[in-house]
Amino acid sequence: MTTKIRIGTRDSKLAMWQANYAKKKLKDSGVNCEIIKIKSEGDINQITPLYDFGVSGIFTKNLDQALLNNRIDIAVHSLKDVPINMASGLTIQCVFERADPNDIIIYKNKLVNLRKKLIIATSSIRRKTQWIKKYPNHQIVSLRGNVGTRIDKLKKNEWDGAIFAKAGLDRLSIDPEYSELIEWMIPSAAQGVVGVATRSNDLVINKLLECINCKKTHWCVSQERKFLKLMNGGCSVPISAYAFFNNDKLHFKVNITSLNSKKSATVFQEYGKSDEYAFEKIYSQLMLQGGKEILDELKKEKGEKN
Repeated sequence: MTTKIRIGTRDSKLAMWQANYAKKKLKDSGVNCEIIKIKSEGDINQITPLYDFGVSGIFTKNLDQALLNNRIDIAVHSLKDVPINMASGLTIQCVFERADPNDIIIYKNKLVNLRKKLIIATSSIRRKTQWIKKYPNHQIVSLRGNVGTRIDKLKKNEWDGAIFAKAGLDRLSIDPEYSELIEWMIPSAAQGVVGVATRSNDLVINKLLECINCKKTHWCVSQERKFLKLMNGGCSVPISAYAFFNNDKLHFKVNITSLNSKKSATVFQEYGKSDEYAFEKIYSQLMLQGGKEILDELKKEKGEKN
């Protein structure tokens, strides 16, 4: 194929790493590519907490428009930022092998005593509610911006720590002196996964992408995103979902936490590796184990806010 594929991406260092990774994958398959940078609403406004935007796709909308207007051929995203209900005519055709899905906390100066009253920075409502559930005496402050900007803000402010995605730090080769993996925190659906969006009817490009798609990762994140859709969740709702293969089984862990962190429901189950309805089963289990009450509260609070 002689046609050059136009890769759309945000212009942050992490987004550029992801776009170049996709470019290399395609180049290894004999495809020429060029990268086109596009600003997102989420990049332009780095003050408002993510959960206060009230809309989906603040990091993907402008890339969606570029795809639909044929300015680019594919868009490369952190898949966790991609809305469950994508723009009509677009699809996630390809994902790459998942990196570390965990969250990590970077401490400002040294490892601290978490039993003390601390100030922790994050703009993720999922991270905020799970953290306060475990450490109710802590204070959460909003932290926006790309990875480098957030690390700089941590250094300049009187905060004790800030929460990041481990995959993002790894991809940028950032190894903080004082940090700790938050293994108890359940990740966001598709965290650690790079996804490639295309036009659904672009059969030529979609066929090319099939060759570099990680099928295992695609299966797991599809289950996570289908679960999220049943929960009617997005970045403004504190819902977590993580699926992975182990010992020929699909391991699936989900959580929902109330906005005040007083209530939380978690389910961790194993399913057959080819169980297409694992997402429905774990949704039903979560609803029975306290999830329905929390979800109803979230819907009510969201309605009152709107």
